Amino acid sequence: MATIDIVVETPKGSAQKYDYEAETHFFKLSKILPSGMIFPFDFGFIPETRGADGDPIDIIMISELASFPGCKIKCRLIGGFKAKQSGERKKKMVRNDRYFAVPECSVMYKHVKTLKDLPAEIIKQVESFFIDYNKIEEKEFKVISQMQPKEAEQIIHKNRT
Repeated sequence: MATIDIVVETPKGSAQKYDYEAETHFFKLSKILPSGMIFPFDFGFIPETRGADGDPIDIIMISELASFPGCKIKCRLIGGFKAKQSGERKKKMVRNDRYFAVPECSVMYKHVKTLKDLPAEIIKQVESFFIDYNKIEEKEFKVISQMQPKEAEQIIHKNRT
């Protein structure tokens, strides 16, 4: 099972979205979510990667941890969503996959090796969050299919910078 380092941008439970600025080495507040909407799990990126959208590859960390922006965590890759996302005002759809990981130090999720090991409700919750999150900006998000860890690892490896 592949392990990777991830960097948390936005911790679970946050109603503020943060983005890492590589040129300044700081995290900036990029938006405030509508009242009642929060990130269900830690959201971050895989350092030294570049996704189809030009940004570092996005990753969701499923965990019982309370992390913070900038926290680097060694994780076990458990799969991902192949997904498409529209540009602003629902222009052309582009690939914008989401990957999932579990911290190596997790106790609660130590048995999780693939997305299939998670309760279906967690997967549905994350998918619904990204659909709603994109609607706020008049964008569309659509899951095409799920990836197993090996496929996710291969795609990430191909997108190393």
